[in-house]
Amino acid sequence: MSATAAARPAMRPAVPPDQVLILFGATGDLAKRKLLPGLFHLALAGMMPERYRIVGSGRPDGAPNSEGFRAHVRDALREFGRHELTEEDWRSFAASLSFAPATAEQPHALLDAVAQAEQHLGTDVHRLIYLAVPPHAFAPIVELLGTTGLTERAKVIIEKPFGSDLDSARALNQTLHAVLEESQIFRIDHFLGKEAVQNILAFRFANGLFEPVWNREHVDYVQIDVPEQLTIEGRAAFFEQTGTFRDMVVTHLLHLLAFIAMEPPDRLDARSLRDATAKVFAAIKPLDPGRVIYGQYDGYRAESAVAPDSRVETFAALEVEVDNQRWAGVPFHLRTGKALAESRHTVTLGFRQPARGMFELIPEVSASSARPNELTFELSDPGVIWVDFLAKQPGPKMSLGGAALTFRYGDSFTVATELEGYERLLHDAMLADHTLFTSAEGIERLWEVSTPLLERSPKPQPYPPGSWGPKTIDQLVAPHRWHLPYTDHS
Repeated sequence: MSATAAARPAMRPAVPPDQVLILFGATGDLAKRKLLPGLFHLALAGMMPERYRIVGSGRPDGAPNSEGFRAHVRDALREFGRHELTEEDWRSFAASLSFAPATAEQPHALLDAVAQAEQHLGTDVHRLIYLAVPPHAFAPIVELLGTTGLTERAKVIIEKPFGSDLDSARALNQTLHAVLEESQIFRIDHFLGKEAVQNILAFRFANGLFEPVWNREHVDYVQIDVPEQLTIEGRAAFFEQTGTFRDMVVTHLLHLLAFIAMEPPDRLDARSLRDATAKVFAAIKPLDPGRVIYGQYDGYRAESAVAPDSRVETFAALEVEVDNQRWAGVPFHLRTGKALAESRHTVTLGFRQPARGMFELIPEVSASSARPNELTFELSDPGVIWVDFLAKQPGPKMSLGGAALTFRYGDSFTVATELEGYERLLHDAMLADHTLFTSAEGIERLWEVSTPLLERSPKPQPYPPGSWGPKTIDQLVAPHRWHLPYTDHS
């Protein structure tokens, strides 16, 4: 059975003020796959400023000139763009592109390129600076921005990871705050830009059917499940320093947990949402290493540049406790990892079971193959929401069988104009809207509650590629079960 929604015309999106976009790491993988195609899609959707320039930058070694950069961007749009690349659209976008290499010792080419761009747009034009670079490059680039004055009228986007523990997160924030106000800093988590993630807020707070039962009186458990089929795929140098917990749990899954667990905010604006998520972070109890399972897929140590005795985890499953009036006693179980059976982004709320002694269950329900009393969000765009419940089976007996109600976002709304996570967040940053970005205090709090686990990390258990992780993960969620892979209406 499918649920439907009434289609309504979308509100006209806000158009950002004129600005120069400075993209460090402009020839890197993130820029190629997401940022440059994202900016092009925003331009096609009429969501870029009326007048803008994009200045790519990177280290001088092997850096292209502006003509070479345009060829690089054109190839990226052909390979990763979501729309046909017509000559007319390309000419318009290409006219905005230029490239200038830069280092802290040699910033002059970049300064000249920015000055030239601003001559076209106006000397008081806004600047959006994106640091699509490895963590070790953050501090030198931030110092470059400060010494050259590029921080004036600027907003700066930085990529995860935001540190690797509490001390490094504090050090990074100190580096940023030495030359930038907190209001200028946009820490990006593309998960929060997903339409389906934001739909959790709409589903819960806009519908009186669900908000009254969104608490420990009715919810038995919550699962956040983000398995990935991909291996580390040549990223050993990064992964050996980071691991799955730092790469995914602190920077993604715990932020998603805050969206699910927050109290109703006064408004859906930056201040209200940050206050609401900060209260969730404050209520998270320090992570118990005894309630964490790490795994490492068979064959990981054979990957190039991986240490033969590596104890880096490629899988993490853990229990998180939110110790407040709404959620005390409700376990939040998080799971993510590489080389798993499927790639999914799933949130499940399991509701408390009512007494059912008056009913007879059909054999498959008695065997627990059905999953009644669960509300599930599939966050892979465009998104699916479904409810698993019990219903009477046709026939003379009052026998119950498993049933589901399913809402598919793509079936019910026009999704042709939807934005990917990076696109939505780029647009928000151009508007100086912090609503879906994380704060310095929030990042430091998450590293603080992670400290016990970082100090006493469990030894990773082996698991075969294509599985759902180490077998012991079932013990972590007992007497419940992982929602995946048992039920799927996506």
